[in-house]
Amino acid sequence: MSAPKPPALVFAFEARIEVGAPVELGKVPRGDRRIIPITGGTFEGPGLKGKVLAQGADWQIVRADGTAEIDARYTLQTDQGAFIYIDNQGMRHGPPEVMARLRAGEPVAPSEYYFRTSPRFEVSAPELQWLTKAIFVCDAERLGSAVIVRFWRLE
Repeated sequence: MSAPKPPALVFAFEARIEVGAPVELGKVPRGDRRIIPITGGTFEGPGLKGKVLAQGADWQIVRADGTAEIDARYTLQTDQGAFIYIDNQGMRHGPPEVMARLRAGEPVAPSEYYFRTSPRFEVSAPELQWLTKAIFVCDAERLGSAVIVRFWRLE
């Protein structure tokens, strides 16, 4: 019997999500709670383009081991006016010195840390229903005041 082949990934789109300064709530039972507001941005992919609305946030928990549990919820609007709601869950972690550089807003190569998410979409536009009928995964990178998120459809 031959070894099973992993499913393929197909690029769906890339979003550049602009973020504001984190609101640090402090220690809560699961770790340090911080809320990072989403202030805008853009997205584009094959047959898909638009803006990230200036609403939503990433409600993070930073665990004792330094891992950030991502809980980002935000809305996109296509150039045709359709809305895409995204609930994106994941994690980001890396060596403490790398994470300190990220927190300081310094440029850090995405290969130096792990930043992956799994989004769920809600849409009403018929032409966007494909987003609700597949599993997606994302790879992401943190820039100073933005996050680049690449969305991949699992075949």
